[in-house]
Amino acid sequence: MLNRVLVVGLLAGLVAGLAVAVLQHFTTTPLILAAETYETAGKTAALAGPDFGGARIVLAHTGHEPVAGAEAEGWKPEDGLARTFFTGLTTVVSAIGFALVLLAGMIAAGDEIDARRALAWAAAAFLATGLAPALGLAPELPGAAAGPLVARQAWWVATAVATAASLWLFLRTEAAWAKVLAALLLVAPHAVGAPHPAGFESRVPAELAAQFAARSLAVQAALWLLTGLAVGLIWTRFARRVAA
Repeated sequence: MLNRVLVVGLLAGLVAGLAVAVLQHFTTTPLILAAETYETAGKTAALAGPDFGGARIVLAHTGHEPVAGAEAEGWKPEDGLARTFFTGLTTVVSAIGFALVLLAGMIAAGDEIDARRALAWAAAAFLATGLAPALGLAPELPGAAAGPLVARQAWWVATAVATAASLWLFLRTEAAWAKVLAALLLVAPHAVGAPHPAGFESRVPAELAAQFAARSLAVQAALWLLTGLAVGLIWTRFARRVAA
């Protein structure tokens, strides 16, 4: 059983991840690259200092040149083929993780694994980890204003867990108290509210940010659903081979 879970998870994640990596390349990646130009321009302007009658004063930062400050941000792949490769690799690894999570959940719940049920689990997973958190923390482009990182991560995890528990209670129990608890769990994170910055200042145009939020959610939905479909189809194929 364990070997089958690992093989199906790897194959399903590879198939779905590669497909969505192509989708990302034509949807969200161009928006990220465009946003980075605004972010870089903003940083350059901040380093350059105020403008007095067309003469810009260059500020000194502890004796370091702007290039050195940029290098201090850490390693990142070069634009072009290297960046495309690492982005695609990250997507494939994420899809493999999604596939293993779906398989673990369905096996623990005692559900039969087929394409229809795997798609239903994938849709629920997207609601819990994608759509519900996005109601408070929309996907953000580089250069966008954001609240404290740890606080945002904690709120995201709490929202995903609460939404998943709410869906489980709604779909798996019939008791009235369970339905009430499910509704409370669904609303609670949003009643508390996601952590946001004091001021919503961003170097990125609002239209670009809105497009990115919408496309990111669509890509994430595609990744979950394609992974779920692949899990169901590949698992069924393996089961038929074992039975034969």
